[in-house]
Order: sequence, then structure tokens, then C-alpha cells
Amino acid sequence: MFNPLLHKTPYGASVAGQPTEFVFPLPCDTAAERVFVVLRKGEEEVRGELSDLRTDRGEKEFRGSVTLSAAGVWHYRFEAETRDGKLYFGRDCGGNAICGEWLPEWQFTVTECDYKTPDWAKRGVIYHIFADRFAREGAPVKPDKGRLHEDWYELPDIAEDGKDYKADDFFGGNLKGIISKLDYLCAMGVSTVYLSPVFRSFSNHRYDTADYLSVDKLLGSDDDLRRLCRLAAEKGIRVILDGVFNHTGADSIYFNKFGTFPAKGAYQSKNSEYRDWYYFYDFPDDYHCWWGSTVVPTVNKSSAGYRKLICGKDGVIEKWSKAGISGWRLDVVDELPTDFTQMLCGKIKDTDSDALIIGEVWEDASDKVSYGTWRPYFMGHELDGVMNYPFKRAIFGLITTGDVRAFRDAVSLIAEHYPKQSLDVCMTLLGSHDTVRALTALSCADVPFEKEERRVFRLSDEYYAFAKLRLKAAAVLQYTLPGVPCVYYGDEAGMQGFEDPLNRGTYPWGREDDDLIAHYRALGRLRKRHEDAFTGRIAFADDGELAVYDRIADSGKRVRVFYNPCFHSVVREVYAKDAFTGDKVDVLTVPPLSACVIEI
Repeated sequence: MFNPLLHKTPYGASVAGQPTEFVFPLPCDTAAERVFVVLRKGEEEVRGELSDLRTDRGEKEFRGSVTLSAAGVWHYRFEAETRDGKLYFGRDCGGNAICGEWLPEWQFTVTECDYKTPDWAKRGVIYHIFADRFAREGAPVKPDKGRLHEDWYELPDIAEDGKDYKADDFFGGNLKGIISKLDYLCAMGVSTVYLSPVFRSFSNHRYDTADYLSVDKLLGSDDDLRRLCRLAAEKGIRVILDGVFNHTGADSIYFNKFGTFPAKGAYQSKNSEYRDWYYFYDFPDDYHCWWGSTVVPTVNKSSAGYRKLICGKDGVIEKWSKAGISGWRLDVVDELPTDFTQMLCGKIKDTDSDALIIGEVWEDASDKVSYGTWRPYFMGHELDGVMNYPFKRAIFGLITTGDVRAFRDAVSLIAEHYPKQSLDVCMTLLGSHDTVRALTALSCADVPFEKEERRVFRLSDEYYAFAKLRLKAAAVLQYTLPGVPCVYYGDEAGMQGFEDPLNRGTYPWGREDDDLIAHYRALGRLRKRHEDAFTGRIAFADDGELAVYDRIADSGKRVRVFYNPCFHSVVREVYAKDAFTGDKVDVLTVPPLSACVIEI
């Protein structure tokens, strides 16, 4: 039976100054005479009494509204007065209530305003492309620094022993290559392409920006990016870019450590126009940089010149919005000061009110504290959503351990904490350019290999089949949980690889796992077929063996997902339809370590 508390308590968030309804069911034999919801934020406490409005099936339902004037992160519990004394109720696994004392409380996010997120971003599939490694069309351009691989199917270079990883080997992937694969992306159900950085740089990852206002010539031209946006839009696909605004490259127009550019950079002269963009402890060689990496000096986000470049007239945001992009993924957003993040997000929305803004946050973004400061990402003035790494960890935890309770709790926690409009646009991912490939991570292959062994490691046929079974189930969960599934290029083709740079190999055109691709295409069709349910709410069911949850549309339509963590098949009577095909299903058999989806 679906626990009513899980989805009747305020799910996601409320807005400061607006009433929020709380619903709390209790068994009749509790003999509660009065019930209160008690909310606190710091030293501030608000108590609201709930009225007994309905008795049904042995339960009394208490209901009432509370208006909170202060935005921020609140916590709440319930209290009941009975003839025998006071009872206290806190949060148990999955958002359910449990009676006792000194229990965990529910978290409640109260936003500053009732903000919207782009409706177009809530449907379909996001496809994350590492630009140098997805596809190339035409003769590749040779880099000014580093080397170009002659063979597309070679493995990426790794750092030599005792030396820093330079990330200066290239495969020639380009924007024209992406254009040539738009039909492939359409067949996957892709609605948004998220590109890793495309601006001029001297590394293959391009997180060390050299010029924010130019597309890297190895990838193509500014016109190629405009053409990609235009042709993708004709096929119903949007393009969002990676915005790296915390740091630049040391080898850049702005810092110019190596004298690559004609104008004086901050490293070369104290009189440079870019001098106040950076923090020097002992000029010029001792400067603040991102996590100690001297190739990416940290930018002073308070510099008027830097702010003008990014957010000023004809600056970075305006130029690329006019080129046709539909949003940004903000790299290491928790490194950016709040005032800069709000200015940046405000500029993006002022330029295009329907643009999507996704932040790189690895933890729960609702109560994220970075450098001792709470980050107000979901107050209505900053991010639309984030990369939902907590869901990734929840999915992998379920697949690898079979712990249904932990999965339910982890998912419910994020769904409770995030405003629904933000949860709906979060990237639900299994991998990214910063993580081990999903197939490798799910294969039980995480053993302490030497560096060179990890580079060449490939799963045996037996382990590949096992990891593939797991990946198929993980992908079903990815596509059916709240948010938008974000596929890291090549995961659908069976790509393997440990951490950076081994997770950034080239897409294996002509060597794909066709069965896996067919699975991902079917999932893309599933998203399209039931998009109203997949933008609805989630509710978990209690099942002795399986992880079971519903996605519920506003119309009441339900899609139910089953995952079987056991090594034996499980049978359930469902009297429903197969969610993929629409065929009638009376008895559902869920195979071992597999997931099934039905329409009820």
C-alpha cells in the first residue's frame, strides 16, 4: 500500500508568504485529540494546528495550512496530544513517519519567489558530448600544441610517471561530426545536447579557457556552432554549453603565461588590463588557482572587467545566446560567489527567459554549504536544476547492493528537498566526464590495478554480460526517476573506462553494442509515450522483495516501475499494460537483477 504521508506532506517546496497545506494521517487507536506541525529555522519556530477532517479505513486525517514569512531551509516534525500525554513524530526511511523522541525531522525548502523552469527541458533525453571524442566530419585540424591521434580507436594518453597530465592529445572530434549524427541522436529520443566546453583552449577537455568569445578551431568555427544549433532545432533538439566561469587557462588571452597571445596578460605585466582578474600572492609565479592546478588560475569574480566580459553588452552570455544555444551548465558552481552566480543567472534569463541553467553540484543542492556559506540555489534567483549525482549514487547503490530501503530513502530525500520545478529539470545521470564509465563501475572491476593496467583493462565476455545486465536495469531507473535522463556519450554503445582520461575515449562507431543501443532507444520512446507521467510526482510502494515506485501524472495516470535485486525471478499479479508496447499484462515476471515498467 502506498504510504499517504509520503506524498501528502508538502513535496518539494513552498514559497515565502504563501500558505502551505500539511496532511498527517494517524491510526484511530492513537486517540490523538490535537495534532500540530512544528517548523523551525534556526531559533525561529512556527506551530500550526491541524484539524481532524476525515476518518477512513482506521485512520484519522489531520490537515491544516501554515504560512512561513522567511525563505530558506526549514525543518519540521509533528506532535500529537493524547489523553496519555504527547507523542512526537519524525522522519523515517523513505519520508514515512515514525513515533518516538529525538528523531530526524523532515526538511522543507521555502523559496523567495514562485519561479518557473523551462517546460521544454522537462521532457525527452539529454545527451552529454565530450566534443573532441564523439564524432568527426572532414579532415581533422592539427593542434598548435600537443598531438593528434592518427587512429580514432586508439586509447587516450595518460600522464607519464612523475609528470602532470597535460590533456594535450586530440582525436579530431568536431561540431560538423555532431551535426552528421543528429539523426542518430533523434533515434535515441534526445531532446537536448549538452556540450563539454567548446571555446578556444589548449587542452582536449577545454576547461582551461583561452578565449571565451571564440569556438576552438579544432572543433570548428563560430558559424559551425550556429549551424549546429539551427539544424538541431529543426529536429527538435536544443543545445546547451558548458560555462567555465570560475577559472581560465594560464595559456589564455587574459593570463598569457606563455606569451602565446600578443597583448600583455595578467601574468606578464602588473599594468595589464587583466591584472585585477587574478589573485597573486607573489607576482608573477605564485597565484591562486583551482585546487592547486597552476594551468587554471582562479578568476576574481568581483573584477568589473571580468563581469563585463561575461555579462556585459555583446559579452559571453549575449553572444552565444544569439548564436542559438538554449542554456548553460555551470562548471563548479559552488566555487562561484553568490552575488556573481545571481548576476550570471540573471543575465542568462534576461537574455533568454526560457534558457536552462544547470549547476554542477555533487551533493544535495538544497542545503549545500560551500566555503562556509549556504548556497541559495533554489530560492528563485539562481539555478533551474543541478546534475543529480545523489540519484546516481542511489541507483548504483541499489544495483550493486540490492538495498531497496536505502534507495527509497535517498530518492525520497532529494524529492522532498527540491522544489518540484527544479527537480523536473535536474540531470538524472549514470556517468559524466568526471566519473568512471557506468559499465565499468557496474562490473565489479574496481580493483587496485596499476595505472597502465587500468588504461588497457577491458571486461571479459562473462563480466561484460553481467555488467550489461546491470546497466540495462540502471538505465530503466535513470529514465523513470524524477528529472531528465542525461546519457554520457557512448554509454549506450557499451563504452568502458576508468576515471579521467580513460572515461573520455572516442565513440566506437562501427563497433557499438547494438543490443544496448536498442535498449536505450526503447527507453527514449518510453519517455515520449508517457511524458505526462514522467513529469508528475513519485510515490513508493512497500514490496517485500522489489523496489517499486509509481510516476503519477496530474491526470492520475500511473506508470509503475519494478526492480528485482534478487538472483531469482519474482512474479506479481498486475492486470495492467506493458508501458513500452501497450500490450495487456496480467501476471508480471521480473527477471533477476532486472527492471520492468507497466502502465496502470
